[in-house]
Amino acid sequence: MKKIFILFILISTCIFASESKYYEIEEYIKYSKQKEISDKFIDLIQSKSQKIKNQNQKVRISLVYPGKQLTDYWIRSKVSFEKRLKELNINYDLVLHFTKPHIEIKEQSKFLMTAIKQNTDYLVFVLDANEHSKFIERIISKNNIKLILQNITTPLKIWKDRQPFLYVGFDHMLGSQMLANYYIKKTNGQGKYAVLYTSNGYVSHMRGTKFIEYISDNSDLKVVHEYYTNTSKKNAKMATLDLLKIDKDIKFIYACSTDIALGVIEALEEKNLTGKILVNGWGGGESELQAISKNKLDVTVMRMNDDNGVAMAEAIKLDLTGKTNEVPTIFSGDMKIVEKGINLNELESLKKRAFRYTYDIKK
Repeated sequence: MKKIFILFILISTCIFASESKYYEIEEYIKYSKQKEISDKFIDLIQSKSQKIKNQNQKVRISLVYPGKQLTDYWIRSKVSFEKRLKELNINYDLVLHFTKPHIEIKEQSKFLMTAIKQNTDYLVFVLDANEHSKFIERIISKNNIKLILQNITTPLKIWKDRQPFLYVGFDHMLGSQMLANYYIKKTNGQGKYAVLYTSNGYVSHMRGTKFIEYISDNSDLKVVHEYYTNTSKKNAKMATLDLLKIDKDIKFIYACSTDIALGVIEALEEKNLTGKILVNGWGGGESELQAISKNKLDVTVMRMNDDNGVAMAEAIKLDLTGKTNEVPTIFSGDMKIVEKGINLNELESLKKRAFRYTYDIKK
């Protein structure tokens, strides 16, 4: 097996190395006895907003997002979050910091320290690098800041019963299994494939490593190339061109993010291999859906995107109204497989559901 690392960042004590470090969703719900709370919260997310009656003072919210990407997931999350907050009549100030994923750790650290010094009430952050866990442990040790971890739905076992206020997002492992089942069916479980990761972190582990494990357990497909791209479209294109020099008979290229998928598409177009080698998206944002409609992308797993913004807003409302015990530790939204050739009316229906607060957004 050939493994080439592009812009690979070595982390000697990686917290992502073992799945035993995380609770899977159902495992944690059973452990924490939150089944009833979780089901009730899911119903709340799908219900019409109910305005808050009394709020003593304005709350301060900080978002530190790796939003400098081609995917529209982060901007949609921010917009849906704010629209629901306003519907709920919550009085708030919001500070937003967008950074590049994986490579602006120092910038993220600076923004987090500012949020702590400014007595932020609610801090929304991510966990996708070893350094992030250090920041997070410092924050959850403070009682005055409620931490929402976005784009992760698997609580860390090392934090035991002192978990963040909320984990919110879409189950990376489930989405990857949905894509794996698509590829197994399309290839009859036979042939070679390549995997293009983001960085050496949580998302790559859950979307990439778990994908390979599932494929291996359920088919005779063999992974023959693996690349880290730092979620860069350019690096993904370079990696694809590189692997095509060695193997043009691979069945598909598994992309761990939108930016990666778009880079793969460009490389396949350049080599006149569009449609001959399958490629997926991950997330189902507007750029991926456009690529599917143009027959450039074969499949994606589409998140019901705006539900995560709604979940964050509703969790804050419950907290402000003295119902913190009704906020589950995890909210994981629904996903759907969208294939090339999907009926336009069906696609439109999915978009209206997924983007119920951000349908008309211009990224």
